[in-house]
Amino acid sequence: MSIHISADGRRFQLDTRDTSYQFHADKYGVLAHDYYGKRIPFEDLTDGEFFADVGFSGNPWDAGEERTYSLDTRLQEFPGYGCGDYRESAVSLAFSNGSQAADFRYESCKVMDRAWTIPGLPALWDTEEAPAQTLVVTLKERASNIRLQLSYAVFEAENVIARSARIVNDGAEAVYVERCLSCCVDYGFGDYELMIFPGRHCMERVPQRQSVGFTKQEVYSLRGASSHQMNPAMLLCRPDTTETQGECWGYCLAYSGSFIGSAQKDQRGQTRVVMGINPAQFSWRLQPGDSFDAPQAILSYSAAGFERLSHQYHDILRNHMCRGQWVHKPKPVVVNTWEAAYFNFDRETVMRLTKDAAKVGADMLVLDDGWFGHRDSDTSSLGDWYENTKKLGGTLASLSNAVHDEGLLFGLWVEPEMISEDSDLYRAHPEWALAIEGRPPVRSRCQLVLDMSRKDVRDYLFGRLSAILSGARIEYVKWDFNRSVCEMWSHLPGARQGETAHRWMLGVYELFERVTAAFPELLIENCSGGGGRFDAGMLYYSPQIWCSDNTDAVNRLDIQYGTSFFYPMSAVAAHVSVCPNHQTGRTVPLMTRTRVAMTGAFGYELDLGKLKEPERAQIARDIQAYKAREELFREGRYHRLTKPGERYAAWMYVSENRDKALLNVVMREAEGNAMPVKVPLRGLLPEASYRCSLTGAVHSGAVWMACGLTLPVIYWQYESETVEFERVQRG
Repeated sequence: MSIHISADGRRFQLDTRDTSYQFHADKYGVLAHDYYGKRIPFEDLTDGEFFADVGFSGNPWDAGEERTYSLDTRLQEFPGYGCGDYRESAVSLAFSNGSQAADFRYESCKVMDRAWTIPGLPALWDTEEAPAQTLVVTLKERASNIRLQLSYAVFEAENVIARSARIVNDGAEAVYVERCLSCCVDYGFGDYELMIFPGRHCMERVPQRQSVGFTKQEVYSLRGASSHQMNPAMLLCRPDTTETQGECWGYCLAYSGSFIGSAQKDQRGQTRVVMGINPAQFSWRLQPGDSFDAPQAILSYSAAGFERLSHQYHDILRNHMCRGQWVHKPKPVVVNTWEAAYFNFDRETVMRLTKDAAKVGADMLVLDDGWFGHRDSDTSSLGDWYENTKKLGGTLASLSNAVHDEGLLFGLWVEPEMISEDSDLYRAHPEWALAIEGRPPVRSRCQLVLDMSRKDVRDYLFGRLSAILSGARIEYVKWDFNRSVCEMWSHLPGARQGETAHRWMLGVYELFERVTAAFPELLIENCSGGGGRFDAGMLYYSPQIWCSDNTDAVNRLDIQYGTSFFYPMSAVAAHVSVCPNHQTGRTVPLMTRTRVAMTGAFGYELDLGKLKEPERAQIARDIQAYKAREELFREGRYHRLTKPGERYAAWMYVSENRDKALLNVVMREAEGNAMPVKVPLRGLLPEASYRCSLTGAVHSGAVWMACGLTLPVIYWQYESETVEFERVQRG
């Protein structure tokens, strides 16, 4: 039993395998937070509460003269705006009389023996064989007939609690929801640090760690996407927390649009963490009888450092967010045409790349941008999803058949949410583009954004995508999104512009859902100029995501390091590209580029025909080596052994049964008279024995993890090594 409720029905504890989360409805009906941490017995914790008369912190009317009770200092579950709590709020309502307040008090609770689902939004799923339990707590707004349902889905084995909020209008007139976040957790006295994952295009998710203070630390996106610049995931931790020891709490939002997350100390040194939809682009009219759902926030806790927390997120996202046959199935090794040819290709080029890919043992040829309309540059044709038969030397079907005849699968690039002004679609339907009436539109990459809140737009896109996918043998789609959105303004008659941003995101999800339902065997790789929509919400529709447009192996060390804190490496798409690298100009050995790219979804982004024969032979061997280890990369435990800034980078995979492990090491910086590299190891069974492929030595897992591995040679800059450990029986 993962959910416990006291006899009076006002105290709640959620237990996972290793954690407990407790809160209660106090004597005034305020939902008060008590505890989130290591698993504890279900006992009353209110004797640990501390109340004081704090100057300029007001008191609720029903508290009478009890000046020590204030919402401004109370640890709360879902604080409302305008009722005496001056800290960050989780919910705010605007009423017809112009007032703005949200004073929700406890009304009832119920337990559901399945996971909470959210209409139109991605959410963690369970099965009948392994159901999750959900606690739903209902609160009523004191001055109106508005109800708030807080859901807590408990995934016991994974140490995860998924939170969401639903606002229901049971009144007789419309109300405006000005803010409805997904979660709030208040922490008592103590010092904490916040780890966030900022970045930019081609340099995403590089961790930054800082102390939580009285100035609000906020991560956010207003770009209409989760963005390259900030990821919708963050960690709260103790100052002494490391990879393998110390407390840390994770917050991961299953949403791909504009978001916020923040942490801040209050006047008493208490810390509040919130996360949800960014209210700066949000105002939702809730008619009588209607409801609004916030996206799901996925919470997890570890008392054993970041590594344990990461593994919990890897498990929950891979096994309960990703869907479809490709989650636990070997993924094809792809050769993508983009960096090989960009827009400059014809049928002969594609077939030459196909034949070269087949010779080295790749599984799939992916035709990237430039196959439709008159798309010979990025200035035209988005929206005109009809093949350019002149450029392709025939139809997509004939080209796909030709690729299949060479023994390869066929993949295709699309960017459905975008529209070019130079397109037949824009000339026919300029009102389908997001643009503020009376103002010239803002271009980015010479393109505008389609209004995905419109059903006619979604129907058109689904019709075109269905025709393309039905008309040719296409096993894979790279679904791109190559600009941010700054004009969330719909031409749809009667549209409320404050709702456009979220309705736009719901429309994107609906199109994804229709495509995945109609083509369940299709492998979709999500992309947004690389990693601009690398989030839990997108994993619901695409089990792999293009990690970054930056294919430089040295930069990818940091990008993939930060990505691994929340997201399973099986979801990371990474390719080997040519040197000098097209983004950085750096030259890195082929073997190192390959080792860095060997994550969950492996491939090549280069013209194989321009390589020398020894390199092509090496690639053929590398592909076979990858395929032999693919299950380890897909299902194994991923361990970060170093962090950015160190002399070398090291990481390892350990199989589910811990019979095998694979260590990769890349020398970042070379030094004269260099010291040897000594690598720490983790994840092995302490009592088992393992043979090292590099030295032949056999030691127990306990010895390997205590003593590490000293590499027997000195490596030059950007050189690398792969070492395998296999469990053996000792005589």
